Amino acid sequence: MHTDHLEARAAASLLPNPRVGVVVPKYKQRIVARNRLKRRLRELARIRLLPALGQLDLLVRAKPGAYRSTFAELTSDIESIARWADSLRQAP
Repeated sequence: MHTDHLEARAAASLLPNPRVGVVVPKYKQRIVARNRLKRRLRELARIRLLPALGQLDLLVRAKPGAYRSTFAELTSDIESIARWADSLRQAP
């Protein structure tokens, strides 16, 4: 799934708990900006994604525009991914 600032991939998990991986490529950005983006995405994943996943593993990858996005924009993208993951979990 692709949003404005993120892309996500999901896979069924053999474990009873969900897992989320966050990938933030360098894209010629400073390490401070990269770490800030990783912290934001990890926190959003913990609050918004993990409760909605069930037995899914999810990988969230930042696009270059994610460095310029606000926390509200990232929240909106994560919520879209959570809805998408919930639809995958409920699909037969």
